[in-house]
Amino acid sequence: MHTEKRRTGPSHRGALLAIVLVSYAMIVIDNSIVITGLPAIRAGLGFSPVGLSWVQNAYALAFGGLMLLGARAGDLLGRRRIFVIGLGIFTLASLAIGLAMTPTWLIVSRAVQGAGAAILAPSTLALLSTSFAEGAERNRALGWYGAVGGITASIGLVVGGVVADLVSWRAGFFINVPIGALLVWGTQRYIAETTPQPGRFDIAGAVLSTCGVVALVYGLVHAAEESWLHRGTALPLGSGILLLALFVMVERRAEQPILPLRLFTNRQRSGANAARVLFIGACMGFFFYATQYLQGVLGMRAMWAGVAFFPSMLVNFLGALAAPRLVKRFGNSAVLVGAMSTSLLGMAWLGQVHAGSSFLWGVALPMLWVGAGMGASLSMLTIAGVAGVKPQDAGSASGLVGVAHQLGGALGLALLVVVFASVTAPEGASSSAELAHRIGMALTAGAVLLALALLLVAVFVVRRPADARRDATPSDPTS
Repeated sequence: MHTEKRRTGPSHRGALLAIVLVSYAMIVIDNSIVITGLPAIRAGLGFSPVGLSWVQNAYALAFGGLMLLGARAGDLLGRRRIFVIGLGIFTLASLAIGLAMTPTWLIVSRAVQGAGAAILAPSTLALLSTSFAEGAERNRALGWYGAVGGITASIGLVVGGVVADLVSWRAGFFINVPIGALLVWGTQRYIAETTPQPGRFDIAGAVLSTCGVVALVYGLVHAAEESWLHRGTALPLGSGILLLALFVMVERRAEQPILPLRLFTNRQRSGANAARVLFIGACMGFFFYATQYLQGVLGMRAMWAGVAFFPSMLVNFLGALAAPRLVKRFGNSAVLVGAMSTSLLGMAWLGQVHAGSSFLWGVALPMLWVGAGMGASLSMLTIAGVAGVKPQDAGSASGLVGVAHQLGGALGLALLVVVFASVTAPEGASSSAELAHRIGMALTAGAVLLALALLLVAVFVVRRPADARRDATPSDPTS
């Protein structure tokens, strides 16, 4: 770590943080813009209902499938170089999306954009992990990282609705072009190259991990669209599990694995990533079904539904920023448990919505509680997910956090869609009451996912006196 800190001097560390945060914000905000822009995209390009889902699915498959490969490339070739390559691909793909004239053109461009994000995202986290010393300094940087992710997700929902209503859905993608070009210039100017690690690519591991994650994500996405029993779900899920099992066997024997299995030997890191899968799954349900309630039950336009999320994302942002200061006073474990419990309370409360719920008491206030815990929780889970990792493994560890994030979103939505579809409303209920009932049950299932995530944290991540004595080293995960 000393070598990489020396190469990126203190005078440029503020510029590095700003560039990384803006790059990460561009990824998050672009994904949110797509969600609220989908109706306009469908009308503009003539998508079928099934085809429209691939605007998001193509991106998710490329993003999740290529992330480990992108992370390892940063370790071996230099993180600044890979960061710039990822930025370039993401920016050019954004231009292609904005210019798209057919559904196929748009879907292919979204897949390329997902590949760029898979290269870029692990590099953003790895650059922060290797440029800021573990402890308070890194916690502050990762606190900002989590805060930016939360607030820009909400901004994207608002911007997507406003731009699609008042200008064009294309404008949200065109804006990436000048921003991306400026970021590439700033990266070359202010971020020093990290020392490439000696070694070669684990080709077998790369192929198996990419195909395995793609198959798994595809199966989960298909489960959300069709059912868990559909052969289009079972076949890719089974193939994904088999390919990932083969991947683990290959990695055990590989001289230079794409994902060093030693990363799983730390119970705090592994527990944090497993909890992240469940937590992100619940968060996906929160965004997906709260949006449906606001528009389908309360009758809001897409633009105002996006605005309704803003208060919850503002407290999300403030919670993530406050996390490092709270850690100094109360410790990592107390802050993480407290933040996750706050989101759990809010989700359970939100799950009580029905057709007659008031916006303030039944929706807005519980959304604030969900958001207040979300920012700090994700920041703390990110910190735990990369804590104690050696510099040469920083990219792989960051990629693992990213894969957990992508799998969590796909798995959570697939599970909650099943709950939504299987619930029956009381006899004689109106269509609005039936929709509200189904949404309430899906959000309650999201609360169950949060409860399971909290249980994993309590068992594997929370520090105990024996853990502190055993791990009291300079690389202590919660020092």
